[in-house]
Amino acid sequence: MLINSYETLSVETPEEHLLLVTLDRPDVLNALNTQMMGELRDVFQSLYVDQQGLRVIVLTGRGERGFCSGGDLKQRQGMTDSQWRQQHALLEQMMRAVALCPVPMIAAINGDCFGGGLELALGCDFSYTAETARFGFPEGRVGIMPGAAGTQNLVRACGVRRAKEIMLTGLPFSSQEALDWNIVNAVVPRSELLEHSLSTARKMCGVAPVSAMQIKKSLDMATHADIMTGYAFEIEAYNRTIPMQDRQEGINAFNEKRKPVFRGE
Repeated sequence: MLINSYETLSVETPEEHLLLVTLDRPDVLNALNTQMMGELRDVFQSLYVDQQGLRVIVLTGRGERGFCSGGDLKQRQGMTDSQWRQQHALLEQMMRAVALCPVPMIAAINGDCFGGGLELALGCDFSYTAETARFGFPEGRVGIMPGAAGTQNLVRACGVRRAKEIMLTGLPFSSQEALDWNIVNAVVPRSELLEHSLSTARKMCGVAPVSAMQIKKSLDMATHADIMTGYAFEIEAYNRTIPMQDRQEGINAFNEKRKPVFRGE
């Protein structure tokens, strides 16, 4: 089971079918160190194998100031090229695990969100942000570049010209700009952020779990394929729902004017 087994994360199920993952290094604005990279990888890899009845994940950060400030540059101080590459390979595994996680995921961005932290948020299915949060990709200003799928996911969110401006200047931008540029879905007061995210998650828990996973995969395919290839994938995904007991439960509940009870079967 995932609960309470990590050093840099808090992992809990506040209610049935819902997982809350909190980045838990608030003294360094939840910066990604080697331990956190490995633990995030392990969480999402395990959910690829067994969803454990979960239907939605909410990812947030501990503290008032930061969601995730990016890679822990203090830990990276003095690393050899080989050590740096080894750590980055772990980060790559983490981001692949996030991308392949079949459970829909919401980022609740409670504070500053830079570099690898922003890449992690962009790897989620969608995001809500506190109004006080700031965003940015400062990697070019320290001699590297985004390396956790940022160049791929940012351009899909806001378009190539805006993505070039953001990454090539390295300058921070506001939560309102993140909303205007389609990087986040809503800006809410920080005190309301987690409940806002959990409220959406509860609504998502009312969707049949196999349907939700198939919808997620089909929408992701739409960003990678031409329309007819994407449509062929959609039909295959749709056909996966036909033999499910949840499909019959949904039809029965509609006709009986009651709330369906989905079991992922």
